[in-house]
Amino acid sequence: MFSREYLKRRSFIELSARDRAKCLFDSQTGRELAGPFDRIESPWLPLQNIVPQADDGCVVMKGIIGGQQAVVIAIAGAFQGGSIGEVSGAKFSSALDLACLDNEKGVRTNAVLLLETGGVRLQEANLGLAAVAEIISSIISLRKFAPVISVTAGTVGCFGGMALAAGVSSYVVMTREARLGLNGPEVIEQESGLEEFDASDRSLVWSITGGRQRYNQGLADVLVDDDAEQIAQTVRHFIARGIPTVHRSEQVDRYRSRVAALDTSRQWSPEELYAWANHKRKEQP
Repeated sequence: MFSREYLKRRSFIELSARDRAKCLFDSQTGRELAGPFDRIESPWLPLQNIVPQADDGCVVMKGIIGGQQAVVIAIAGAFQGGSIGEVSGAKFSSALDLACLDNEKGVRTNAVLLLETGGVRLQEANLGLAAVAEIISSIISLRKFAPVISVTAGTVGCFGGMALAAGVSSYVVMTREARLGLNGPEVIEQESGLEEFDASDRSLVWSITGGRQRYNQGLADVLVDDDAEQIAQTVRHFIARGIPTVHRSEQVDRYRSRVAALDTSRQWSPEELYAWANHKRKEQP
C-alpha cells in the first residue's frame, strides 16, 4: 500500500524537460534562453526526412536556486531519445561556458544537468561526438568554480558519452527508476548477443544499470524518490554544499583498485556485484 503522502507527490519523471527545469527554481525565477520561439533547429535532420524540433531537444534556463544563480540544462528524452546533436550540444556547452564566465567575474553560477539521453545522435555522427566532447570540457572548466549537479530520473536513462558527462560532474542524483551506463542494454545485446545480455529482461537491466545499483557502487551520490519537491531539495542541498573536496573522476587510483579486485574470469551475477559494491562503499571514509 502506498502512503497518502506518496500518492500526493508530484512525479518528476512524468514532467516534460521544460517543466522539470522550472520546478527547480526559487519562486518561478527561471527564464528560458534560446527557447523554441527562437527556432534554433538542427539543419541535418530534415535532410534525412526527420522532423526537427524547435529547441533541438535541449532546454536551457537560468534563475535562482537556493538563493544562488544557477543554470539548468534539461535534455528532452522524448525527442530522438534525448540524443545530442550539433545544435543541442552547442546550446548545452555554451550555457556551461557562460556560467563559467560569470564565475570568473565573481558571480557564482551553479549548473544542474537533467540528463535523459542515449548519448550522441547517430544521424549527426561526428558533429554529435564533437558536441559531447565540448560538453565534458565545459563541465570540467566550470566545476572548479561551482558545483555541477547531474540528475537522471528516468525513464530514458543516461547512456553513451553523456554518461561520461555525468561522471565528471560534481554530484550525481538518481531515482530507482533511472539508469546510468556507457552502453545501453539494446546495444550490448546487438553487439554481444542475447546470451551475453537480454535487453528485454527489465529486472536484469535495472539490477546492473539501475539507480539503486549505481548508488551502491558509489557512482551516484544520492538515491531519491520520484518526487519533484524532493529532487529540488536535493539540488539545493548540493548547491549549498559547494564544490566537493575531490571529484569522483579524479579518484583514479581508487577506482582502478576496485576494478583490479574483480575476478573477470567469470560472469558476476547482479547480486554478487551488489554485495561487492556495497562492501566497497562502506570501506570509504
